[in-house]
Amino acid sequence: MHISVVGTGYVGLVTGTCFAEMGHTVTCVDIDAAKIDGLKQGILPIYEPGLEDLVLANYKEKRLRFTTSLGEAVQETNIHFIAVGTPPGEDGSADLQYVLAVARELGRTMVADYNVVVDKSTVPVGTADRVRAAVQEELDKRGSTIKFDVVSNPEFLKEGAAVDDFMRPDRVVIGVKDEQAAKLMHELYAPFMRNHEVIVTMGVRDAEMTKYAANALLATKISFMNEVAALCERLGVDVEQVRKGIGSDSRIGPHFIYAGAGYGGSCFPKDVKALLRMAQENGLDAWLLDAVERRNDRQKQRLFDKIGHHFGGDLKGRSFGLWGLAFKPGTDDMREAPSLVLIGELVQAGAKVLAYDPVAHETARRELPAEWFDNGSVRFVEHQYEALEGADALVLVTEWKPFRNPEFATIREALKTPVIFDGRNQYDPEQMTELGFVYYGIGRGKAGG
Repeated sequence: MHISVVGTGYVGLVTGTCFAEMGHTVTCVDIDAAKIDGLKQGILPIYEPGLEDLVLANYKEKRLRFTTSLGEAVQETNIHFIAVGTPPGEDGSADLQYVLAVARELGRTMVADYNVVVDKSTVPVGTADRVRAAVQEELDKRGSTIKFDVVSNPEFLKEGAAVDDFMRPDRVVIGVKDEQAAKLMHELYAPFMRNHEVIVTMGVRDAEMTKYAANALLATKISFMNEVAALCERLGVDVEQVRKGIGSDSRIGPHFIYAGAGYGGSCFPKDVKALLRMAQENGLDAWLLDAVERRNDRQKQRLFDKIGHHFGGDLKGRSFGLWGLAFKPGTDDMREAPSLVLIGELVQAGAKVLAYDPVAHETARRELPAEWFDNGSVRFVEHQYEALEGADALVLVTEWKPFRNPEFATIREALKTPVIFDGRNQYDPEQMTELGFVYYGIGRGKAGG
């Protein structure tokens, strides 16, 4: 099939590349000329394990193309994926201006007798109706009788594992009204279904809601465990043992029940806010979702609270080695990252930060004030142990694999004082005590930490 994918961000680039890998001809479109030029040269705008090799291979084989012209792309395609951003507005609602702009452009330019317009972006319930109206309005202006259907096909990709998620999905949700569109979508995803059928077909509005409900539920699990962790600290209980105990229950499962420094990224914070806004607009008090968001905001301050408690509230002149900047391992995404909150609080308290992350330095640099780098409040280093030289403590924020089993003797030698603040509960408290460290985790039974 010949497919156009509008938007070459995280979702669009992964979607287009994986379809190309399965033999489809894909044209990726973006209005950012610099990004398109970079992609043609093999320079990706995001870091995602395994993606670069696939982009290079499929571009070389001409199954994957890049352009800034949607009009050019639709000359050869009749399935059009909208994968542009839906950033949160000031009121928390999803901003649909980019989605609707693409819809209008499709209405002005598509030429095939029958087209399927696919909402891949995360969009509020009812967006498909607005997309349909926007496309039809432009077709009417042209006096065109082109037929089209609008489909909701939300993505369920985990950053750091997106390629594998797309190539071996645990489910593909397709929201559709028309049988012809459903058939095309099933054919499109057929190469990914060799081992088992995982397509779930439903109504368009049902599919739109499914995406938000899935992310909100996962965020709820995280916030729930962080709240349990706070209680564990008051009661002298180790939340890691509690996690193992409840995770063995098949009704609960082991996933997303890790206490930590709070969730971030492009999906959970934005989607919880958007769902809250949808509830408010429809006269519903979404108390649970509101609590999920408030607990997460508070959780991002926990590491700073623990640091301040240990050092008696005076951090001026102290320095801290940070391991991990990205909101999760396997990505350079800094959106809503807990590290940004912690760095800001440390700098405001007069401390200095030496930070290391395997891939996120450049992204993080764009997210932080330039003056912090100019005045030496924040410095990024090229090696994980370099971040600890002369530091008052190690603070682990993101659980990258190289941080799981480090050389603790090297850590002790590098630090000014042997103190570890573990924002992801990577280390065993008893082992850390035996090795001579003062150790603080999240919910590990220490009220002060």
